[in-house]
Amino acid sequence: MDLNVLSAVSPIDGRYRRHTESLSEYFSEAALIRYRVRVEIEYFIELCKLPLPQLKGFNEDKFDTLRKIYQSFSEADADRVKEIEKTTNHDVKAVEYLIKEKMDDLGIGEQKEFVHFGLTSQDINNTATPLMMKEATEKVYLPLLEELIAKLRSLADEWKAIPLLARTHGQPASPTRMGKEMMVFVERLEAQKQQLLAVPYSAKFGGATGNFNAHKVAYPNIDWVAFANNFVNGTLGLKRSQSTTQ
Repeated sequence: MDLNVLSAVSPIDGRYRRHTESLSEYFSEAALIRYRVRVEIEYFIELCKLPLPQLKGFNEDKFDTLRKIYQSFSEADADRVKEIEKTTNHDVKAVEYLIKEKMDDLGIGEQKEFVHFGLTSQDINNTATPLMMKEATEKVYLPLLEELIAKLRSLADEWKAIPLLARTHGQPASPTRMGKEMMVFVERLEAQKQQLLAVPYSAKFGGATGNFNAHKVAYPNIDWVAFANNFVNGTLGLKRSQSTTQ
């Protein structure tokens, strides 16, 4: 059965697809794959910036070429990941293999084995997912919320002189104005917007059991906690949880 508004499991992708289609860029499986690719590549770039001894030959002028892998990520790329997954039976490992293929195709594959170095799947999933939520909120939800607030504020101004019978305890009370009553909702939405903006997008990044074991064994002189904090908090714009398991 083909996927359409009647065969979709959820009404989000069915009946209400016309209202929610913009979210597929952030929350579809293809989007999740793209965000995973992005995190993997940005992590590799940060390793190059340290630099790890084996990555000194990967010059900064190659970073833009590397980033094009996720910036120009296509439906065909997502299909390729799913094809690889038939062999790996592992979604994140399939992403890793796609990146290595792309690096070979671009002629920058000499250090490709450092893609995903020392990480576990949840280091990728638990950074890609909050990044999806963060950018969907910033680029889709907040602009629509701002538009709604602006519309209500405009109506409040337009209706500021219209008298209205107010009620208290379910009975008629002293009068009010329609504009002021609209401002009640403007103020509520503004407060909720500020609460939303204050919520951190927490992320997990610390290796198989949260201790950077593989990282420390391979390169004991690097402060991997500081590295991870800089990568997650700075490069990705998330908030790294300091004590985690997998």
